[in-house]
Formats: sequence, C-alpha cells, structure tokens
Amino acid sequence: MASVRPSRRTKEVAMETMSQVTSSLRRKNNSGDDEDMEPSSEISRHEEDSDFEEPVQMPAPSKPPKKRAAKKDDVTQLTVKKSRKTPVEKAGTSRGGKQASTVGTAAGTGSAEDDGSLFEAVKSGKTALQTLVDDWVDEYKQDRDSALLELIQFFVHCSGCRGRVTKQIYETMEHSEIIRKMTEEFDEENADYPLITPGPLWKKFRSNFCDFVMVLVTQCQYSIIYDQYMMDNLISLLTVLTDSQVRAFRHTSTLASMKLMTALVNVALNLSVNFDNTQRQYDAERQKTKNKQASDRLELLMNKRQELEENQEEIRNMLIYIFKGVFVHRYRDILADIRAICMQEIGLWMKKYPNMFLDDSYLKYVGWTLYDKQGSVRLDCLKCLCSLFDDEGSAQKMELFTSRFKDRIVEMTLDKEYDVAVQAVKLVCLILKYNENILKDKDCENVYELVYSSHRAVAQAAGEFLNQKLFDKKDEAAKSVKTKKGKKRSDNTPLIRDLVQFFIESELHEHGAYLVDSLWDINQMMKDWECMTDLLIEEPGRDEDAFDDRQEESLIELMVCCIKQAATGESPVGRGSSNRRPSIKENRQIQEDKVKLTEHFIVILPELLNKYNADAEKVTTLLQIPLYFDLEIYTTSRLEKHLQLLLTLLLNIVSKHTEPELLENCSKCFEVLCDEENSMANKASTGRQKLIDDLTKQLNDAYKDYFQEEEQPDRNEAFAMLAALKRIYAFYCCHDLSKWKLQETLFKIVKQGSTVPHIPWEIVCAAVEGANASILWDLKKLDQPIPPEPELNALKKYLDEFMADLNNLLLHENDKVNESAYMTICDLLIVFSKYMTTSQPAMQVLVIEPEVSLVRKLTDFLSSKVFVEDVDTDEADENIKIEELHTRRNLLASFAKLVVYNVIHIKNAVIMFMNYMKFYNDYGDIIKNTMSKAREINKILTAKSLTEALARSFAEMKVGNRIDRNSDRFNSLKELGRRFSLSFGLDNLKNRDAVAQIHKEGIHFSLQSVDNTALSNLAFLEILCEFTGKLMKQDKKTVVDYLDRHVHKGLISQNEDYQSLLTYRNSLIQGDIDQTSVASSRMTGRPRGTRAKRRPIETSVTAAAPASASTTVNENTDSTGHPRTRSPTDAVHSHQSQEATYR
Repeated sequence: MASVRPSRRTKEVAMETMSQVTSSLRRKNNSGDDEDMEPSSEISRHEEDSDFEEPVQMPAPSKPPKKRAAKKDDVTQLTVKKSRKTPVEKAGTSRGGKQASTVGTAAGTGSAEDDGSLFEAVKSGKTALQTLVDDWVDEYKQDRDSALLELIQFFVHCSGCRGRVTKQIYETMEHSEIIRKMTEEFDEENADYPLITPGPLWKKFRSNFCDFVMVLVTQCQYSIIYDQYMMDNLISLLTVLTDSQVRAFRHTSTLASMKLMTALVNVALNLSVNFDNTQRQYDAERQKTKNKQASDRLELLMNKRQELEENQEEIRNMLIYIFKGVFVHRYRDILADIRAICMQEIGLWMKKYPNMFLDDSYLKYVGWTLYDKQGSVRLDCLKCLCSLFDDEGSAQKMELFTSRFKDRIVEMTLDKEYDVAVQAVKLVCLILKYNENILKDKDCENVYELVYSSHRAVAQAAGEFLNQKLFDKKDEAAKSVKTKKGKKRSDNTPLIRDLVQFFIESELHEHGAYLVDSLWDINQMMKDWECMTDLLIEEPGRDEDAFDDRQEESLIELMVCCIKQAATGESPVGRGSSNRRPSIKENRQIQEDKVKLTEHFIVILPELLNKYNADAEKVTTLLQIPLYFDLEIYTTSRLEKHLQLLLTLLLNIVSKHTEPELLENCSKCFEVLCDEENSMANKASTGRQKLIDDLTKQLNDAYKDYFQEEEQPDRNEAFAMLAALKRIYAFYCCHDLSKWKLQETLFKIVKQGSTVPHIPWEIVCAAVEGANASILWDLKKLDQPIPPEPELNALKKYLDEFMADLNNLLLHENDKVNESAYMTICDLLIVFSKYMTTSQPAMQVLVIEPEVSLVRKLTDFLSSKVFVEDVDTDEADENIKIEELHTRRNLLASFAKLVVYNVIHIKNAVIMFMNYMKFYNDYGDIIKNTMSKAREINKILTAKSLTEALARSFAEMKVGNRIDRNSDRFNSLKELGRRFSLSFGLDNLKNRDAVAQIHKEGIHFSLQSVDNTALSNLAFLEILCEFTGKLMKQDKKTVVDYLDRHVHKGLISQNEDYQSLLTYRNSLIQGDIDQTSVASSRMTGRPRGTRAKRRPIETSVTAAAPASASTTVNENTDSTGHPRTRSPTDAVHSHQSQEATYR
C-alpha cells in the first residue's frame, strides 16, 4: 500500500500532540490505586539538560498503595454483549468455578476463540516469527485499523490481562481509558504474568516476545513505520502502559518499548549506511564532467538522499520521544527487573549507535544507576560499561564520565554481591587498559588487596588487574641480565622480584597460597621453577641487587605454594567447591606439572637445604617440597644419589634443630620417602632406622644425666633432655617407634613430673605428648580380630598408670602442664570409651569409665581456666590475647567432645550452658553445637540440663534469699532463657516432651520452700515464661493444673515475688477466657457452678495492683494499653485481677 508522506511541520505537530496527550494521561494514571499496582520509584528526577549531577543514592521504594476494588463510575462499562460460551469454556467453568480467560493466569491458555491470536502464536512458537509478521503486514495493508487493534490486543494479552479490546472500545476511548478498562480484567488472585512466570514455556515466550517486536520493526522499516499511524499509535499506547501502576502492564510495555527502540536503532544504522552510500554516489556523479553526467541519475540520487535524510530525522525523533517518554521514567522504576531492562538496552544503543547515544547526556543515566540498591541492576550497569570500555574508540569518548564516576566504580569492587564485585574489577581493568593515568595509587591498592579475597572469582579478577598493572610490561633490559657466573637470567626474573616485593608490602605473609591462586591461571611465571631457584642459589650479577633475608624467605614461601598448587590442583581453604573434581584434562596437566617440578627439585632441593640449613624458618618451608614429589622419578631417572644426599641432609637438620614444626616436617618427609609403595622405600627406611637409633640413644643418655641421684641438673642437661623429647615426639606422630621400647622412659618422666617440683614444664609436657603417642600406637597394633592377651594387659597397665599421673598433673602448679594433662585426658576418654567394644568385644578390658571425681575435676578446670574474663590491659599484646583465646577454645572443645560422643553424662554440660550468653562472643558456636548434639542424644536429659543451668545461675545471683528482678543480672538470665527457648526451633510437636520437662523442673525449683516458711525461688517462674510459647495449646492447661496442685497458698500470700507467679500463670492461660475462669475458681476454692463478680480488666488492674505493679504496667504498655513486646511476661497486665486470689 502506497503511503502518503506528510510534511515536516505535520510531523512536528503530531509529535507535540503525542507529548501533551501522554503527559495528561500520566497525570491521570498516577492518581489511581490498585492492589497489584505499584507507583514509580520515588528517586528524585534529574534535569535532562544537566550531564553529571550528584546522583541520589537509590532509596528503598515506597510501598505500593493498597488495592481497592474498581468502582463502576470510575470507568465506562463495556457495551459489547458477551459471546456465548463454547463447550471448552463451559468445561473450564464447571471445573474451576471461574471462566477461563484469554490469559487468566500467566500460565493459563487462551480461550477457544484466541487460538489463532498473535499471543497464542508467539507463545506456542510453532509458527516462525517472520511468517507471523509478514501475515500481519499483509493484514495491515488491507485494513490498518483492525491490524493495529490486533497488535494492541497482543500487548494486552502479553501483560497477563484477560480483557479484550473491541473495535468499539478502540474507536470510542482514549488509550488511557482503554488501559483503565483492561485493569479491571486482571486476575486478582494471581500476581504472576507471562514475563515472570517460571517454566521453559514462558522463558521461551519472553524470547519470542522480544524477537517479535524486533522483527516487526525490521519488516516495516521501509514504508509502514513512516506512515504516521502505526508507529504513532504503538508508541503512544506503550508510553501510556509504561506509566501504569499495574506492574504487569508496566513491565511488559517497558520491555516492548526498549526492544522497539533497539529495533529503531538498527533501522537508524541502516539508514546511516544507505545515506553514506547515496552521498558517495552523488558526489562521484557530480565530479564527472558535464558530458558524462546523467541528469536523471543525479536527480534520483538527490531525491533519495533527501528522503533518507528525512527518514533519519523521523527515526531520530521517535528515538528521542521513546527515550524521554519511557526510559527517563522507567530507569528508576520501583521494580528492579524494569530498571535492569533499561540498563541492558541502553548499553546496546551506545554500542550500536555511538554517534547519538555515546554522549554524556545519556551516559549519566548509567552512572546514576551504579548506585542502585539491587545487585542485578548494578551488574547490568557494569556489563554495559564493560562493553563500551572494551572498544578503544568508545573508551576515548568517555573521559568525562570516567573522571566523574571512577570513584564509584572502584568502590564497587568491594560490593557485597560477588558477581558485581567481579564485574567491577573487570571494568577497572578495562579503564586501566586505555587510560592508566586516571587511576590513582589509592584506587589501585584497593583492587590489589582483593587478590587475598576468599571468593575465587573476585580474587582472580583482581589478579588479572595486578598482572596488567605490574607484570604485563616487557622489560628489554632484563633480557641481558646474567648471574655472577655468567648464567643468563630468565625473562621472568624481574616479574618474580616484583611479586616478592608486592607480597612483602601486602603484609599478609601467612596467605601466600591465596596470592598464588589468584595469579595461577594468568601468568606463566608461577611455574618458572628455574627462575625462582636461580634467584635463591645463584649469586647476583653486576647489574642486580641481592635478595635480603626477608625477600628470600618470602620467595621460598611463594615457591612452595606454587609447588603445592601445581602438584595437587587444589585451591586454598575457602576458595572453590570442596566437591569439585578436576576434569581429565586438568588431571593430565597436574600430572605433567608434577613430573616437571619433581625433575627440577630432586636436583636443586639438596642445594637449597644445604645453603639454608642454619635458618630454621626457611628450612621448615623447604621441607614441604618432597611431599609433592613423584617419587618414582628417583629410580626411573637414575637419581638415587640425590636421594642419598637428601637423607643425609635430613639427618643433619634433625640433629641441629629442635623447633617443633621443623621436626614435624622432617618426620613427614621420612613418612613419604619410606612408603612401601615406592621402589626406593628400603633405602629411605635404612636412613630412618639410623636416625631413630640416634634419637633413642640421645633420650636414654639425657634421662640418665638429668635424673642422677643427689645431683641437681644444670641448664645443659635440661636442654638436652627437652631436645631429645621433642625429636622423639615429632617422629612418634608419623612413625611407630614401639620396637625401640621408649614407653618405659617416657612414663618415668611423666611420673617424675607429677611428683618432683623442679622439673621444667616444657619437659613434662613433651613427655606427656610422647607417652600419649606411644599408647595410641600400641592400640593400633591391637586392631585385629583377636588381640593377644599379654599385649592387652601390658597396654592396660600403662594406661592405668598414665591416667593416674595425668590426674595428678591436673593439680600441677604450672598452667601449661594443667592444659596438656587436661587435653590428653579428654582425648583418652574418647579413644578408650565404651564404643570401642562395638567391633572388638575383647577390648572391654581397655575401656575407661570416667569416675565422678574425674568429671568434677574436668568441670572445675573449665570454671577456673576457660570461663574467666580477660583483664583488659593496654600492655597486653593483641596476638597474645588471640593465642590465649585459641587455647581456651581448644580446652572447651575437648570437653564438649566428651558430651557430644556421650562419654560423660549430658548433665555435666551444665557448666557450659550456664555461660552461654556471658561468653557468647568467645565460645557461642561451640556451646550451641554441643547443645544441638546433646538434644540429638536425649531431648529430655538436655531439657533437664538447661533447666538446671538456669536454676544454678538463678541461685548464684540471690542475695540473702532475695532476687532483684530489675537488676541487669536478672535480665541477662531471662535473655539466657530466651536463647534456650529459641534453640528448640519451630516444631513444637517434636520438642513437646522436652519443653514440658523444662516447665515441670522449673516449677519444682520455683516452689521449693526454706523450712516451710518462704519461697525464695518464686521469681524463677518469670524466666520460665520464656518457654511458654514452645508449649502446645493442650499442654498449657496441663501445666496450669500441675502448677495449681503444687502451689502453697499460705506461703505465696507472704511472698513479695508473687507477681512472678501471676506472670507465669497468665502467660499459660493468655487468650483462653474459659480456662481462666476455671483455673481461678480452683485457686480461690470457689465452686465451679458459682459466678464471681467480674470487673473490667482495666479497673481490676488499677484497683488490685499495688504501686509496684502499676509502675510495671506503665513501663511495659503503650498509650493504648497493648504490650510493647511479645514477651509472655507482659500477659500479666491483661489478667492482673487475679492478684486478690493469691493475696
């Protein structure tokens, strides 16, 4: 159909009219209310002519207005008669009670007459979108009104609306009135609509919906979109819909508008290309001589150029109108999905059509939305910017934007949403790529620190930035650097030097593995073993600076971390999933790396150990390297001489050092080398045999020298004794030394430590650890179906003697000895518990049954050593405080294991439960887990223990049989009761018996009398109120009856804490008026059939309550008389008329 092209002035008038109509409709629509309708966000709007004003941080959007039923006078009623129901509709009505709508719910299907509609066709996806659009274009050319009406109905149905826009409605109503009419047709019982409905069908529908809009514009780009009818009506309708307070309308129309604008951007790009081609042809034609010029062609090109120019102007006007009419208002919508759509699409516009949209007047919207409160929206903003900064041309045009929002982008690298933080770091990398000078040192430092992040994606993104900033620069001068011997340095040498310096300056020397993991997949220098070892072994050349001690230590630590990463492929603790298994390709790479590092370090490691054998810290780190060797290479590559050299160095190191960690690493090296699966295990075992023989001789000689009769040992003898014990214990941890028969000597030292006062505590502790290890190795040898009886009896003898000595050491004057004995006793009680006989009944002779006296000693130890408050002194080092806290946590955990494994009775955990709140920051997690595990063992016993903990705490705070219920200690005890109550969870039925037991035990404790004259524990009932909410309704009456049977009326009337009884009782009967009256008659002795004179509750409270009670009411109630908190203790104020009963 040929279209009549209107004049430029006609177009401008039409656009102005549309703008006025839309503004009027927006004012009307914003005044309406509906239940599922939400207003736009209240973020303050910015002036359009300002580029980068200070953005207002996204506040929490206001709550949508409450839904009200649409009134009949609000909108014009439909005058179209409803069609007769089809059989399908009748079936739907009879089954569901309500007629199936066109969309009904988002997941519903259309009615029979809608099977051929655009909505159904797009939803099903059975027909190609190109075919659908072509059919619609043909229909439009024949009857544009009906075709446009079908398109309008399509958008209404896509919004989840059941309404139908008839021809009469379309001709007689404005767009705003049509939308109001459609609002009434929404299914109020279902808030879903197609765009947000889950499921593969609706996910595909969303994709088809977006593609349909794009294809529609593409097919109409040559004529229909310029006819001043289709696009004007469509844009006007979508603009009105985007201002609707109905979320479904607003969401669907915003998506359609943004996709429509994206399609128009594509049209604008095509017009721009055609215009450039036409202009080029026109210029070429004009440059011809007059003899060769074709006047007809020149005129044709000039007309075509003018038409393309007019079309460009018209498309540009459409883009500006949609942007100002839709985007400017919806980019700050209350719904995050709508804001995200706006950010996604504006990024495409800037990328595709930078001549128009890559401008500060448009970029400012992206910058402002960087402050959005929703992580998904911030993420889309960053993705939008990343796509722009990835292009050098675009990045150069964004200097003003970068300078304005650079601080915010750097700040987002610390975003609480990890995906946002990762994207922010990537954006900073792109900014650095094209404009390095804009980032200050402080900005870079903020990103550097993220290489130590526990989140691997964030750390790797920061590693990419660090690599780009420090390690991605080629230093030509470094290629000519040589060592003192003339060996050429690796190209990675300056990079390794920079890495070491960065690690030192970061001051996180215990987290080298995290730095290595961040750079592992980014820079190959992390596997340059030769470069690292050359820096340690080779002397520096003429133009090099030698490494100082700190740099060498840092390089060794980083090198060992790289070796571990290469040989195992494991990320540091906290990074990556523990369930993830490497792929076949990754396993192959790990094996190749392991072979390469083994071949290199088998030769180099002895040199490193020989150079640093006097430095315990460096040697301790280097001794971890053999743990990651492929040991078969010793034999396959004929490198046995290097094994012998390594064994000799290990023997030398053990004889020189006494540091526990170093000795432990030596012991682990021998354990790996002596593994029977290795072909060179025999040679390593020979070296181990020689080493243990020497250590045994040293221990025996030191023992004889130290414990000589009638002679006081000197310092040298004490040092030799301690060194021998440390070495023996280190090798006992990984090797069975039973055949060297060291038990007798170790047990003698332990016995001497418990009786002789002058023995240093270090010697006693080392002997205890060694003796404990020997007992465990003896037990391991008995792990057979029928263990030999002589060996059982021998172990039993050692065990009994050892336990007796440990009991004595619990009373030692030195704290370190106490702690060592305590931890050892707890471990032995678990190992030799009754459960060891489950698989081996013969082990019954070894079982240790904890005596009452022993358990009492353990609990007393907790009271005196663990549950003690720190003395705040400025002189105390923070590291020392942390170390002491760590020690106390280990002590508490050792005792908790006895409860968790049911070695000792649950009631012994009372000492832990009592201190739950007081030491919550230090031990809260341990005590909470113990409580949970104890409940799994026996809920009733755990409930009794909790009650006893509360009762003992209550008894401790009494002063002369009196309790100050307003004191901080009493309130703290109530808080402890509340925490205990919360630990039972939400399933009251599952914990029914346990909660009832708490009330029973609590009532018994509360009603205990002193010489049958007074009830000093009555205030404890106020604490029991915290558990009332965990009682089931039928149990509350039982508890009330139980309480009434045990109450001593005469004693209560004399007690000043009778208020607590009323508080507790009324918390049980709150809300049950009949039950209240029945219980009251029991308490007063009045027959049930008689009626008592009732007064209003307020009058009862005022008349019957004493002054103290009145004060309580005023403090705990608001102006309306309602309790301020949910605590059951407030229930007393609604039933306080019963005070006279007890008085």
